[in-house]
Amino acid sequence: MPRSLELIHQVEGNIGRALVGKPEVVRLAVVGLLARGHLLIEDVPGVGKTTLAAALARSIGAGFQRIQFTSDMLPSDVLGVSIWEPGRGAFVFKPGPIFANIVLADEINRTTPKTQSSLLEAMNEAQVSLDHSTYPLPRPFMVLATQNPREYEGTFPLPESQLDRFLLRIRVGYPEAPDEKAILRGAAVPALDALAPVLVVDDVIRLQEATDRVRADDSVLDYLMALVAATRGSSLLTLGVSPRGSLALLRAARARALADGRDYVVPDDIKSLAVPALAHRVMVRARMGVPGAESMDGEAVIRTIVQDVPVPR
Repeated sequence: MPRSLELIHQVEGNIGRALVGKPEVVRLAVVGLLARGHLLIEDVPGVGKTTLAAALARSIGAGFQRIQFTSDMLPSDVLGVSIWEPGRGAFVFKPGPIFANIVLADEINRTTPKTQSSLLEAMNEAQVSLDHSTYPLPRPFMVLATQNPREYEGTFPLPESQLDRFLLRIRVGYPEAPDEKAILRGAAVPALDALAPVLVVDDVIRLQEATDRVRADDSVLDYLMALVAATRGSSLLTLGVSPRGSLALLRAARARALADGRDYVVPDDIKSLAVPALAHRVMVRARMGVPGAESMDGEAVIRTIVQDVPVPR
């Protein structure tokens, strides 16, 4: 466990050199990596979403690809295509940019649902099936998708089935004044090209395997199930958290426990990750005329549920 903690602190510190003043965002990104999950980053342009993905890839010495999604993009632009090669007398598969360890799906809601859905198998099973053949993706494999929550013109909102594939939904937010001043000075903020790896991909795979071994007692599982049951019975929601969501929260909690140097999950792991792990998996019921209800979103509802469900002693 001490060795795992040392490696995790190294990668978090290295990413934090590029993404200044956002330790909690960095922690959530590392949690997603350890839990073999994918991140949906919702925020306005220019706050460091691309920096986070690139710094994560460079910190672990992994292959990195950035895909700029547009409305005219086809699934083959993401997955790859089979091309006829006369010299071989056969079709040869040319891998697309999805064949990388860390993939930044930039502005994923600007492409069509057909292209969005091409990511489903890759994100869920770490493989791509084309022309009756299956191609495994490299390990580790992680998608960090971005979208601007304030701009909807010319966009295609992600369907629930796609949202459910993301382990966590996070926001970067604007930096605090001292951190932004440090960014402007540029003294302590290295260029991404100058960011040296502190781990190798084999280290990441071992950390992921260590995450799987983190134990969760029955009392913690009962607490997690109570939170999920509350979403399914809430009058504020038309769609509660699915079993996939329950598993996602547990995987993320195990990763957070490992990042805190523990080999067991505590209720605070569940509580702290409930919003980023569950809020994008629920649908809020329209309640016009109810004071305050019109402004409630999934995050607000999950926070209310977390406050109401008693924490086990």
